[in-house]
Amino acid sequence: MSIERVREYMKEFGRENDILEFEVSSATVRLAAIALGTEEARIAKTMSFKKDEGCILVITAGDVKIDNAKYRHTFGLKAKMLTPDEVMEFVGHAIGGVCPFAVNEGVIGIYIDESVKRFDTVFPACGSSNSAIELTPEELFRYANADAWVDVCKLKEA
Repeated sequence: MSIERVREYMKEFGRENDILEFEVSSATVRLAAIALGTEEARIAKTMSFKKDEGCILVITAGDVKIDNAKYRHTFGLKAKMLTPDEVMEFVGHAIGGVCPFAVNEGVIGIYIDESVKRFDTVFPACGSSNSAIELTPEELFRYANADAWVDVCKLKEA
């Protein structure tokens, strides 16, 4: 199970016991915010995009969406999300629990959007549709073994 892979991975940082598991689903930004009792913006969502023979992950704040022009400028290609089957194959976590921790070799880059830096802490998933961990943006970057901070998002329209 993915959450167990993440728990094992987090042992490296002494954070395996900080993973939160809920009795309810946290598979979407809205559901995660409800489960955690926090605002949607603080949910760090991990999105997976095709690149070459693998994929890249982009972690963003919960209240933003990918800006296609910024994405193309940053990565040199159109933003094309993976299918659910491709997510399992390349990343190793199912939709609703995708995170940048304990990922498969199909992930060829991990990037964190600047939108995450607005918060003292954020909540990424931990490999299952009912889990999360509270991390500072700097911890998220370090634990994800991220490649770079990027600016590829814009606020969602109300």
